[in-house]
Parts: sequence; C-alpha cells; structure tokens
Amino acid sequence: MYDMNISILMASLLTFLAFVIHTFVGDKELKINEPTDSYLENDQKREKWTMARCGWHWVSFDLLFATIGLSIINFTDYFDNEKTLLQILTIYFFGYAIVWLLVILLSKQFPKNFLKLAQWILLFIIGSLIYFGTN
Repeated sequence: MYDMNISILMASLLTFLAFVIHTFVGDKELKINEPTDSYLENDQKREKWTMARCGWHWVSFDLLFATIGLSIINFTDYFDNEKTLLQILTIYFFGYAIVWLLVILLSKQFPKNFLKLAQWILLFIIGSLIYFGTN
C-alpha cells in the first residue's frame, strides 16, 4: 500500500500547471515572433523560429513527463526505488533553474529581468517540494 505525499502532490500539480501554461499560452506567445513574409532571405528566420518552437515544446514534454512520473510515484507502488527517482527529479528541476538563471545573467540586461523571467523561482519551488517530499 502506498502513502500519498503532500509535498510530491503539490510538486506534481505545479508541474502540470506549468505544462498547461507552457504548452498553450506559451505557444500563443511564441507566434508573436513568427516570421510572416516568405521571401527567400526569410527562410532562415522561419527555420530558426521553427527550431525554437520545437525546443519550446520539448520543454512542454519534459513538464508533462515529470508530472506523469511524480503522479505514478505518489499514487502507486509501481517503481521499486522511488527515492532515487525523486532525487534525480530534484536535481533535474534545480538544474533547470540554475541554467535559467545563467542564461539571464549571460543575456543582455533589461529592467527587472529576473522578475519578468521568474520561471526559475517556480523551478526551485518544484525542486524543493520534491526534495522535501523525498526525505
């Protein structure tokens, strides 16, 4: 019999919410930058925009997959070593947060950039919830 973990449940819900917003709202925002004209010199812009969109939805899949994994861990006894998987997911979300912060630091600055691009906070919160849910 499994024991539901509130911390892991909250991490799973936040991850699912992030997935929904990232997938649907984020894609709509990406379309703002979509190249509209079809001149030959714009083909490279279209290619780069499409590649960025594919990368965007790669992250969407990561969020969905993490949600599914957290839910399976929280609501079943399917995995033999759940603690190891949760430790990996903790490192995974902390790693995402650190990379996010590094990219902000390495990019050209704009007013309140750490607050306007505050996804790193969500990633640290999810990682922390998983960490505390593991122990």
